[in-house]
Amino acid sequence: PAPAEPAVPRGRCRPPLLAVEPLLFLATVSLGLQGPLATQYLWDRLGAEHGYSDRNSTDSAGCGDGNATANPLRQEVEALVSHWNLYINLGGFFVSLFSVTLFGTWSDSVGRRPALILPAAGMALQTGIYLLVMYLELHVAFFLLGRILSGLTGDYNLILAGCFSYVADTSERRARTFRVAILEACLGTAGMVASIGGGQWRKAQGYINPFWLAFAASLAATLYAAFFLRESVKQKKEAKLLTLSHYKAVYRLYTAPEHPSSRWKLALYSLAFFLIVTVHFGAKDLYVLYELGFPLCWASDLIGYGSAASYLAYLSSLAGLRLLQLCLEDTWVAEIGLISNIAGLVVISLAITTPLMFTGYGILFLSMAATPVIRSKLSKLVSETEQGALFASVACVEGLCSLVATGVFNSLYPATLHFMRGFPFLFGAIILLIPAAILGWIQIWDSKHDYNHFPDASLS
Repeated sequence: PAPAEPAVPRGRCRPPLLAVEPLLFLATVSLGLQGPLATQYLWDRLGAEHGYSDRNSTDSAGCGDGNATANPLRQEVEALVSHWNLYINLGGFFVSLFSVTLFGTWSDSVGRRPALILPAAGMALQTGIYLLVMYLELHVAFFLLGRILSGLTGDYNLILAGCFSYVADTSERRARTFRVAILEACLGTAGMVASIGGGQWRKAQGYINPFWLAFAASLAATLYAAFFLRESVKQKKEAKLLTLSHYKAVYRLYTAPEHPSSRWKLALYSLAFFLIVTVHFGAKDLYVLYELGFPLCWASDLIGYGSAASYLAYLSSLAGLRLLQLCLEDTWVAEIGLISNIAGLVVISLAITTPLMFTGYGILFLSMAATPVIRSKLSKLVSETEQGALFASVACVEGLCSLVATGVFNSLYPATLHFMRGFPFLFGAIILLIPAAILGWIQIWDSKHDYNHFPDASLS
């Protein structure tokens, strides 16, 4: 058990502090199991309700036929699944938009642990509702109910905000980019494990057992945050939860920063982050549908390997970031990551065979290098007592990313099926040119004005 801890020296060794990575790992395992499996469950359930169930028998019957792409019933099922994904994500966004900001800023005063316990418990509740839908064959609209209840407690975005705030509390400024990248690598490791296990497990035993593991992982994350994770906020104080002051704290970040240049840098970095994560979410939402359809016609095991390959980019990006930091500024490492992302999406948009699809995943090997760089730069633009407010705002940006990604990509996919199934991926590649230009321009501006990489940096 972890009572409130006294002030801890900011040295290299911090024995009283336990790592936040296990909590993020467990929560991501739960999310990684639910994501692809929930989409496949919607596909099978809605397909059966509309009389389209040949994939259930052979995983490819009727799909390998060249006429399958013109099958109106199949296209109707694809459109229905895409639209239900949109409804579920919209419901989660509108609820969590306010709760993430509220709890994230609140954690600057009362500590990070409460802001990690609540969303983990909410994810466990959501997974429990999903299990009820499958056991009792309830209407798929109950998926939306589960997502809304999870959103009330902050959802997965609040876990991300809490974990990154925790890392900002316990890391030195000079090492923060790599420290953030390690945390993001945990996302990839957990997602890869969940994707491989989920695909194989679903093929062998159906949906119920993998979702029980997702429930157990969420529950374990809740217990870890409640009983084992030490507090990282050194000077906690009493603070009301339901007050507008928490929202005002986020507003002040962008209107009254400590350094004159911080305001527009916060805005531009947030815009770049928004575009990158929107494309990432949008593409990830469509991978499973794209792989299920003609001409790829993947089965559950291949879908699991594909999801694992996409998560592997987190680990390869961590290694690439560490190596490239030896000879390049962080911004240029992020630019190389964006080039990797753009090239990979272009190849995936043209993939008509399994080897070409996996080639696209391989080219994405540095695609996740940009986001830890931006998170680190944002963190260094605010004070130590504003990290929770900052990452709460970043979580809100991620929630907005989810909204825009599902709205644009899940609507664009069924609208472009008739002429190019991979068009949304090509569209995403074009959008990524904008953050690449933003990051490059800020770096050049900093160099011309003789800043030492970060104008507000102080010696640690």
